[in-house]
Formats: sequence, C-alpha cells, structure tokens
Amino acid sequence: MLKDTEIKEIEALCKENRQNIIKMVNNAQSGHIGGALSSTEIMTVLFHKCMQTAPKWKKDKNYNKRDRFVLSKGHASAIYYSVLSQLGYFPKKELMTFRIFGSLLQGHPAPFCPGVEVATGSLGQGLSIACGIALALKLDKNPAHVFVLMGDGELQEGSVWEGFMNAPERKLNNLIAIIDRNRLQIDGCTENIKALDPLNKKLEAFNWNVIEINGHDINAIYDAIEAAKTSDKPTAIIADTIKGKGVSFMENNAGWHGKATNNEEFEKAMKELE
Repeated sequence: MLKDTEIKEIEALCKENRQNIIKMVNNAQSGHIGGALSSTEIMTVLFHKCMQTAPKWKKDKNYNKRDRFVLSKGHASAIYYSVLSQLGYFPKKELMTFRIFGSLLQGHPAPFCPGVEVATGSLGQGLSIACGIALALKLDKNPAHVFVLMGDGELQEGSVWEGFMNAPERKLNNLIAIIDRNRLQIDGCTENIKALDPLNKKLEAFNWNVIEINGHDINAIYDAIEAAKTSDKPTAIIADTIKGKGVSFMENNAGWHGKATNNEEFEKAMKELE
C-alpha cells in the first residue's frame, strides 16, 4: 500500500497526464482519447511506482535489467508518451509533436521513440510479443518482469487466446497482463459485439492467476501489481475502468474512442481537468 504522500503525488501526475492527452489529441486533431483516459491511473502507477525503468534509455548501466512494457492497445499511445515524458525519456515539449509526420511520437508507438520496446497497433498481437520477451528473460535468468496493457475489445482476437494458453504452459510467472476493462470498443459495448464475460473464469480456466480491481483506485492498482510479481503463475489483472474517465461528456461514451475535440469541447474538457 502506498503512503498518503505517494497517492497525492500519483494523483497530481494523473491530472497532468489527462491534461496532456487532451492537449496532444486536440493539437494533432487526431488520436484516441477514451482509452487513454481510462488507463491513466494504471499507466501512471505502473511506471512511477512498480516498474524498474531505465530513464537514460540505452545508456543506463542497468539497462538489461529493466522491466519491459508492451502497449498492446497501441492506439492509446497518448498516455504512454505522457508518462514517458514525465520520466525523462524525452522533453515534455515533444508531446505537442504527437501524430505529426516525422515526430518520435507517432499515432501508434514505435521503438525509435525512447522508452518504447516494440511497435504495436495491430490489435491482438501484444500478448504474444510479451510472451516471447518473458520467455527470453527466463532463458537468460534475467529477473525482470514483462508488463502488457491490453484493451478489452482486442480480447476478441484469436491470437490473444493463443497467448493466454501459451504463458502458463511456459511457466511465465514473470508476465503480468493488465486488461483495461472499460467495456467499450469503437463499435459500442464489448458485451453486445462479442461478449467476454465471465472473463475472470475464462482466464482462470487457462491457468492464470487472476486479480480483479477498480482500475482508477491507485492503491488497488499498486497492490495488485506488487502481488502479481510474487505469483508462481502469469497474472492477469482485470481493471474495471471508465472510458473517457475525468471528462464528463466523454465518460462511458464509445463515440470518444478515436476522435479529437473541437475548440468548445477542448475548453470544456480542460476546465474539468483543472
């Protein structure tokens, strides 16, 4: 459990991240706001409190011992970039180059951006990539963990379930999958498109350690990740979240999956995030 001072620190960082997401997507007039806002607490706690990062990127003496991260829901890149900028991987001024041709910060993350391990964006691929990285670390006797953030909509891809089947068979207890369970995808509610529930029972049947949490509760996120690190199985953290969290007219609205604000919406959103 985090101290009160640490919680306040994370809350301030989350506020900054949400403001950055709105600014970045508005400036580019392109991007995915809803899923970035729903995973803000997850990403902020993970990178600031739970992961062993290498802020100097490939120059850090402990570079090879860093924890690895895969953003399987690559369209939520705005929150990824905002967190990386907070950790010093690149200057914060770079955030306003988001989705501009030639920028380090493309619409979907690519490894030419400091802090990004692998290119992602084709949904359903991230877990398999993470399995491969986790297996390689095991073979090297490297103690690092591999974290993968997944959207719930992408769980409708068959390749995801190959990954869920593979990880326990390979005894990848160094793998932690976090599912942003906001229950909305681009076409609407996940349960109306291709139902996932009971998701916890399905993952348990695949021999995963399953933890269910409120994905906006800072302490719950921290405690779940720290507990997952000690599991003898791969762990899936199902984080119940709200798409568009923090901006009233975006919350639980599938229409804000992938569109930018106009001037009036931008001002209203920023006012709510003050």
